[in-house]
Amino acid sequence: MGMIQNDWLEEISDEFRKPYYAQLFQFVKKEYSTYVVYPPAEDIFNAFHFTPLSKVKVVILGQDPYHNVNQAHGLSFSVKPDQKEIPPSLVNIYQELHDDLGCYIPNNGYLKKWADQGVLMLNTVLTVRAHQANSHQGRGWEQFTDAVIEAVNRQDRPVVYMLWGRPAQSKIPMLTNPKHLILKASHPSPLSAFRGFFGCRHFSQANDFLKSHGVEPIDWQIENI
Repeated sequence: MGMIQNDWLEEISDEFRKPYYAQLFQFVKKEYSTYVVYPPAEDIFNAFHFTPLSKVKVVILGQDPYHNVNQAHGLSFSVKPDQKEIPPSLVNIYQELHDDLGCYIPNNGYLKKWADQGVLMLNTVLTVRAHQANSHQGRGWEQFTDAVIEAVNRQDRPVVYMLWGRPAQSKIPMLTNPKHLILKASHPSPLSAFRGFFGCRHFSQANDFLKSHGVEPIDWQIENI
């Protein structure tokens, strides 16, 4: 696992010394040596590499990584740039962006542009066995990513949380900072997008909130490759 080197380290380094993390590390190491696991080991912490804690403006919380070949690269909802097929949830995210802000729908699902602007795209579980959704749940990643969410909650500046679906919204009790904005909607998956994700206007709401606090808004448009 490519280690975290930037300002996240000061906030979450204690986690690496806890017994649960030692067990998690051994579990993940064995999984990678025994099975096909996604994302590639060097990409596990990309959300942190691409979005330093001091730059976080928006948090988008996912569950576990995509489990099909050549998709996951460490950012929730994002797929690698050479992946021709855009996952269904991301198709719906693009549709909402189009309806909300008029963004055109791009030909790829590579969301690093968002991460570079301060959108922390965090999955609550950071690894998965190929073709076995949720196969690394309950192994310790949740404790680690809860510590990450708590670190963001401590930031004394405006931050927006986009919490889509019940698992993401289960984190709300941890989000106690009055300077932060919590946006809730159903998950963008085809099973639930029509139950409140479409029409939620989270992207414009996030930008309005940031601008109202003198913070540069996010350019949500993903360009064609």
